[in-house]
Amino acid sequence: MNTPRTFKNHDLVDDTSKPGVRVEKRPARRPNGEVVPGLYNTWITLDNPSQYNSYTTDMVKGVILAMRAASNARDVNCVVFTGTGDKAFCTGGNTKEYAEYYAGHPQEYRQYMRLFNDMVSAILACDKPVICRVNGMRIGGGQEIGMACDFSVSSDLARYGQAGPKHGSAPIGGATDFLPVIVGAERAMAACVLCEPFSAHKAYQMGILTDVVPALKVDGKFVANPLVETQRQYDEFGRNAYGEAKTGAALDEGKALMKRGTVDLGMLDARVEELCAKILLTFPDCTTKTLEELRKPKLEAWNRNKEDSRSWLALNMMTEARSGFTAFNEGPKDDREIDFVLLRQKLAAGQSWVGSLHDEIQPGAKNHG
Repeated sequence: MNTPRTFKNHDLVDDTSKPGVRVEKRPARRPNGEVVPGLYNTWITLDNPSQYNSYTTDMVKGVILAMRAASNARDVNCVVFTGTGDKAFCTGGNTKEYAEYYAGHPQEYRQYMRLFNDMVSAILACDKPVICRVNGMRIGGGQEIGMACDFSVSSDLARYGQAGPKHGSAPIGGATDFLPVIVGAERAMAACVLCEPFSAHKAYQMGILTDVVPALKVDGKFVANPLVETQRQYDEFGRNAYGEAKTGAALDEGKALMKRGTVDLGMLDARVEELCAKILLTFPDCTTKTLEELRKPKLEAWNRNKEDSRSWLALNMMTEARSGFTAFNEGPKDDREIDFVLLRQKLAAGQSWVGSLHDEIQPGAKNHG
C-alpha cells in the first residue's frame, strides 16, 4: 500500500500575501469546459484600480512571491497575470510613490529596482506558462512585465506603449530588451523613443499578442473597437491585423458608439480559459522545457542589461526622472509633461541640474520660462 507523500515547502515565505495583489487558484477546465478535480490555474491580479493598477513597492514584492509560489505549486497548470477592472492591466510603477519617495533618492530607488528586476525575473523563471490577460491599458512598466509573460490575450479596447523619455526615464525595465526580439529593431526604436501609444489591434499585428478579442457590447452584441480602423470586422473566430486610430467624423461616430455600449470582458475570460485548457492537454515537463528554450532570447538580453540599467535608473532619479515624475504627479490632468524645449535650451546654455532647473521646467512654470 502506498503511503501518501509528505511534500516539502519550497516557497520563500509561508505567507505570500501583500496589499495590492490578489492571488486565487481557480479550477482548471478541459476544452469542453468540464472542471478537472485537483488541478488549478493561479490568477495573480494587480489590485490598485484607483491608480490604474500601477505597482507600489509592496505590490512588486507580492508579484514576486506569488509567481514563485505558483511556479512551485504541484497542482497548478498555468498562471494568469492580470489587473482589476476594465481600465488597465498595469500602467507601470506608481508615479505618486516615485515622485514623493524615490525622486532625489537614488540609493532608495536602486534598492527598489532590485525588487523590480526580481519581479521580471520571477515571471521569466516561472515553471508554469504565464498568460497576461490584458484587461485594459498596458503602458510603461506594465508593458514591460506584460512582455515578460509567455502569452498575451487582450481586450481590443486596451492600449499599449512606453512612457520612458516622455516622463523622465528610459524603458530599460524590459522594453529595450524584449521589443527588438519580438517586433524587430525599427519598430522597437519607434515605440521606445517616441512613446506613442498604440491599439491592441496594432499590437496583434506587430506580434506582441497571442490573441485579441472584442470587449464592447452594443445592443447585446460584441463589436470591434470603434475608435480604430480594423482590416475586417470580427466574426465568431475573427482576427484583425490593423489598428490605426480613426479621425474626423469616423472618430466622432466611434465615440458615440462607445457611449452606447458597455464593456464586457466575458469573451476575454473565455479566450484565456481556452488557452489554459489547451496547455492542460500537454506533457507538463515538456512544456516547461519548451518555455525555457523559447524564453532564452528575452532572458539573454534581460540578464545582460538589468544590473547596468538598475544603476543608471537610480542615478537618473537625481535629474530627469525627478522632474518627470514630479510633473506627472503634481501637474494638472491635461498637462503632465515638463517643458522639454526649455529644458533643452537651458542645458545647451550650460545650466546645472543643481539649482533651480527642476522647478523652472515644471508644468506650472511653463509660462514663466
